[in-house]
Amino acid sequence: MNVNIDDLNWKILESLQENARESFANIGRKVGLTPPAVAERVRKMEDLGILQGYKAMVSHAMTGHQLKAIITLRAFMGKLKPFLALVISFEEVINCYRITGNENIVMEVVLKDQFHLEQFIDKLIQYGETRTHIILSNVVTNASITKNLV
Repeated sequence: MNVNIDDLNWKILESLQENARESFANIGRKVGLTPPAVAERVRKMEDLGILQGYKAMVSHAMTGHQLKAIITLRAFMGKLKPFLALVISFEEVINCYRITGNENIVMEVVLKDQFHLEQFIDKLIQYGETRTHIILSNVVTNASITKNLV
């Protein structure tokens, strides 16, 4: 479903993506609206599903998860559906995508160390063939969706 988003709403979205805790008053000053008008537009965008939530960004390294990786899974015959039901329970998985191509699944995971990685892969291999890529650094993180993409 494609929703037409006007220029003011794009400016509000850009501001919220930069800082979701910014006050409606500050956003209003930036876009030329009153705080109640900003609040109403935000509420409507929430109701339409354009704004899907607000979340704190947490440093995985600072919380004891020193290893971050991308793991792909090529599911064995008949194992994809059971895996999809199970993957939501894995605390290591912070993002998981079902994809096209040779692999079926891409997971972004955080782990304490290489031993934790080994244990996690041991849980996965009964469902399919895995491929692991250790993340060295973030180049782009949570980039904003802008009007220019439309």
